[in-house]
Order: sequence, then structure tokens, then C-alpha cells
Amino acid sequence: MPSEARRRIEVAAAVIHDAAGRFLLAQRPAGKAFEGYWEFPGGKVEPGESAAAAMRRELLEELGIEVETVYPWLTRDFEYPHASVRLRFFRIYGWRGEPCGREGQRFAWQTAGSLDVAPILPANGPILRALDLPEVYGITQAETLGVDAFKHRLAAALGQGLKLIQVREKHLPVDDLRRFAADVVALSHRHGARVLINGDVRLARDTGADGVHLTSAMLRSFAERPACTWVAASCHDRAEVEMATRLGADFVVVGPVMPTPTHPGMPVLGWDGFALCTQDSSIPVYALGGMQPQDLENARQAGAHGIAMLRGAWR
Repeated sequence: MPSEARRRIEVAAAVIHDAAGRFLLAQRPAGKAFEGYWEFPGGKVEPGESAAAAMRRELLEELGIEVETVYPWLTRDFEYPHASVRLRFFRIYGWRGEPCGREGQRFAWQTAGSLDVAPILPANGPILRALDLPEVYGITQAETLGVDAFKHRLAAALGQGLKLIQVREKHLPVDDLRRFAADVVALSHRHGARVLINGDVRLARDTGADGVHLTSAMLRSFAERPACTWVAASCHDRAEVEMATRLGADFVVVGPVMPTPTHPGMPVLGWDGFALCTQDSSIPVYALGGMQPQDLENARQAGAHGIAMLRGAWR
């Protein structure tokens, strides 16, 4: 039957995180399609049931745990030979009870980028890639702090666990920017962190950066994804998020969510407006604009993967 004629099955899937930063995968039992494959726990959404309610029910039935808070995350459509599914992924950080395979299924705690179970259910490849992204995205501030002072703050932030940085210095002279970007990449790589360069694919390649961060203007002008390992984009509304998704971006930054000192009086999305931009997104979204570390909880509730910070990342 052609996929267009299928009824799409709604499925809720849980990304359960433990205190060590690992997530839980379960193995599909014998007798089910793709038996033996590993997947995120979850199941079908029943008629009249919300996806979040289905998530809570399935985790109690499958693993015997009662979820405390369910955070909306990514939505992914996938065509299997036997079914057309819409997977609604939620992130879970707290629960009551000890997970156990109530249906006889095996389960295993895993770390992004170093799985030790296989094979993985086909729909979950992009989800595993998304989980390799940290929840904080730091944006450089050398223009304001001074290059040398910023490097000291960068070293401190990297020592405290920052793993994703965007080099965004629009007013540094070209040669100074090249040296600065190369220094940021070298220092960050020594700490196992990734660096994206704002608005310049060639500079990203020349400095050995991990990818490029496209401006919203660049997003509208690119016909295909740049040939970089990681590609991000700045977006201001839902249409631009969808545009970045079609281009093949790995993640986007949406804002401004809150007022910022650099753009006083500029219209802001607020958390409700941000949530509209992230709803049903298939790629991770970071909240930008007036963010501080304590805003991560609000960002999660609004469907964000994390927060992007300029000043807040270096204090």
C-alpha cells in the first residue's frame, strides 16, 4: 500500500536520563516487528490519549516506573515496511521506582557517541545524533571582554564542562578573527568540545572547526547543506525552523526569547512564542536571548533541547 494511503500511527517514545548522563534503550522482544532491535522505550498513543499521558502509561507498564516530569522534545515521521509512524520523543530526568523489563525485554544504559548495543531501530539514528549535543551552547564574547580576557573565561568554562561553542565576532578584523577562531578551536578540542564558526564555511574548514552556524540570511540563500560535519542555523520563527530542517541542519537556535541588553526594545518571542516555533520540530532547538543557566528548566518545558548563551556562558 502506498505510504500516502496509510494511517499514521502515533507513538510516544522516552529518552530517560540518569544522573550520570546516560540514557536507556530497550530491546524489542521476540514476536514483534524488528525483534531484537534496540529502541527508546514507549508505545502507541491510544485514541483520546495525549502523547504525554501515553508516555507515562507505557513506562509504568513496560518498566514499572512512575515519571515525575515529561518534557516534549523531538517529533519524527518514519516509514517502516509494516507501518507509517509519528514518533513523539520526550525527555525524562526524574522518576520513581527501579526500571525492570516487565515484558521480558532487555534494557541497557547507554552514552551518546559510544553505544555498545546493536542493531538500533532505523528511526532512531537522528535521535542518537541529537543526543550527542549538549544542553548549553556558548557564544563567544571577545569583542566585549577583549580577546585575552575572553580566552581565560573560555578556558574556565571548558574546565567546568562546556562542550559546544559558536565563534561569533562580527567586528574583529579578518586576520584577527582567523587567529582568534583557530585559538578557540585548538583550546576547545583539547577539552573535547566542538566549535562552530558563525557565517563563514571557509573559515570553519581552514581553522579545523567542527562546523558552521548559518545566519538567517544565509539560511535563505543556501540551496543545499554546506559540506560540514555539523551545521546549525539562527531562526526567528517557525518558517525559518522548517527551512533549516529542509536544508538538513543538525540544530537551530531560536530567539530572542527574552529581552537582551544588546537589543533593548526589540520584540521577543516569550516562552509561549518559542514553544510554537519548536512544536513538532524534528531537529534540536536551542533557546536564545537573555538566557541564564537557571532558564534551562523553562526551555525544556517549552520543547527546547537546551539554551544558547552569550554573557551567561562566561560568568
